[in-house]
Amino acid sequence: MLNVFFSKTYNSVLLTLVLVAVVVSLGAYTNMVLKQADQSAMVSPSISVTGTGEVTTVPDIAQFSFSVRAEGDDVISAQELSGTAINDVLAYLKDSGIEEKDIKTENYLLFPKYKYEQRPCISIGYCPPGEQTEDGFEVSQTVTVKVRAIDNAGTILAGVGQKGVTDISNINFTIDDPDALKTEARKLAIEDARDQAKKLAKDLDVRLGHLVSYSENQPNYPDPYYKTARMESAVEDSFAGPDIPVGEDKIISNVYLTFEIR
Repeated sequence: MLNVFFSKTYNSVLLTLVLVAVVVSLGAYTNMVLKQADQSAMVSPSISVTGTGEVTTVPDIAQFSFSVRAEGDDVISAQELSGTAINDVLAYLKDSGIEEKDIKTENYLLFPKYKYEQRPCISIGYCPPGEQTEDGFEVSQTVTVKVRAIDNAGTILAGVGQKGVTDISNINFTIDDPDALKTEARKLAIEDARDQAKKLAKDLDVRLGHLVSYSENQPNYPDPYYKTARMESAVEDSFAGPDIPVGEDKIISNVYLTFEIR
């Protein structure tokens, strides 16, 4: 009888605990659902739009690089030949109105040269391996030039080419100060986005509220939009320099706006 009593008591307690756990779980679940409903009710309807602004301008700076290479029997003679040629080009650039701040050495290399000498064959069918021997030195210097008087770029390129440089490369045209153009493109993009938002609100028969979010995606570099232009030269009866496409740069700004709906 005692065992039966304790068994019934144990089962009653266990059942009570299970019921309490179920009630607590249902209460927690109901509370969570109510909170989610409250949060959903707090989220205001909104309109999100994308605006694009574009500014096109003609580049106002020309840049190019040139290199001079010289060889000598020893270090001193190689450097002397290279230095003489470089100094001649630099003097020409300064005489052409290029400021010292716009002339920059990108690299300067000095290295030994080698030649391969084949040893004479000792006997028929056997020739010993050759060897490398030092054969003087070579100097290479690369300089980057920025031309602010962009209309003279063709003439300056031709003049540099006549000064014994070994190669001219990396010719490009860019904008000296793009920040003002980026600001203008951003302003146009914001205006475009606002116009789209107003039109969309009108179509939906709602009113725009406060701006709730803003983000921007603007390329770091302008997109080239090419347009042929001729470099004129004041030098008569001589080669005036190459015709170079100056092109146009197109700066694009994209903005993303979200407005509340009233």
